Amino acid sequence: MAQADYPSIITTCLDAEDAPALATFWTGFLGLAYRPGQGPDTSSGFIVIDYPDGKPALAIQAVDRLPPATWPVGDVPTQAHLDLSVPDRAALARQVERAKHLGARVLDDRSDDDEDPLVVVADPAGHPFCLIAPPAVRPGSASGGQD
Repeated sequence: MAQADYPSIITTCLDAEDAPALATFWTGFLGLAYRPGQGPDTSSGFIVIDYPDGKPALAIQAVDRLPPATWPVGDVPTQAHLDLSVPDRAALARQVERAKHLGARVLDDRSDDDEDPLVVVADPAGHPFCLIAPPAVRPGSASGGQD
């Protein structure tokens, strides 16, 4: 079958009790833009935020009640999360601080892990996401990670 025979993903949609506030977090953190006609003061229950080229990046859907995920315990499952890459550990530290400044909180800091440096962060609505840096380059190795 050709790719045209399959559905394609348009965007990832996150639920939030305060959709405009969560959209503000993600636009600020990822450098995204509100879709024309939408913005932080929208009364819409569904907000799409776009990449600078106008393609959809994320959608935020208002819900009446959303218990935050309890990762890693699992009483309230994560259900879905975003993995976001950064170029190096210095960028990882900067992006964690940016996220915290915008209202996120750190759930797990593995930034010192040589093989899988990452930090798990929860956005203001409690959705966990991972900020991931490339593995450390071992001495004598031209490619990080496994030799």
